[in-house]
Amino acid sequence: PSGYEPDELPDCSTPRLRGRSLVQFRHRRKRDRLRHINPRCYTRCAFLLPLMLATDPSLKPMHFCSDCGQPVALVIPTDDNRLRHVCADCGTIHYQNPKLVIGTIPWWQPERQVLLCRRAIEPRRGYWTLPAGFMENNETTEEAAQRETLEEAGARVELLGLFALLNVPHVHQVHMFYRARLLDLDFSAGIESLECQLFSESEIPWQDLAFPTVSHTLERFFADLNTLIEGKPVALHTLDIRKRIHD
Repeated sequence: PSGYEPDELPDCSTPRLRGRSLVQFRHRRKRDRLRHINPRCYTRCAFLLPLMLATDPSLKPMHFCSDCGQPVALVIPTDDNRLRHVCADCGTIHYQNPKLVIGTIPWWQPERQVLLCRRAIEPRRGYWTLPAGFMENNETTEEAAQRETLEEAGARVELLGLFALLNVPHVHQVHMFYRARLLDLDFSAGIESLECQLFSESEIPWQDLAFPTVSHTLERFFADLNTLIEGKPVALHTLDIRKRIHD
């Protein structure tokens, strides 16, 4: 059989490669897993790093520990089941986790229009998107949504509730969009936007939307629009998007 079964993981001091399977390491000492990982195994296994990254593309390359500056290596720590970057000197395990992208659907009800921004930065420069961006430390998701809307579109909004949650595992992200009511029409493009414009459903440049998460969110928003205008609740929309833009 290809690969190692969970109970057959080799000791990290004697790594082995079976066929074309992923090499897995597990340190078997019963002492503290962070302080007593054999550093010699890292040098011995360094040549396997390209294979590991190719087998698990979710791992971003990392060479040095951000805590102490010493080299790190990819191993499966004791009591874990995934490759992690582990410092051979201080034992710190560097976890890589998905990022949150938070945004809004800014809605101007009198004209049944949504505010979109045309991106001034890569990726997808020149394409239209809902105002959104990465959540920062020390803020809530609602604070992130309002901040990103102000930064990208210069728009002040009142949040009306979470509308869509979309998982994008191939880029290690989770996208969240809030329904939002524009407080006024005093909006303008921020430094990350070429322009901002209100669109009705028929006017939206569907073929020029930047990301699948944006198009899926807008499609569901306009499908629910009459229900929302009547003041009735709608369900939270969730979706897993695994297809890349160029596929």
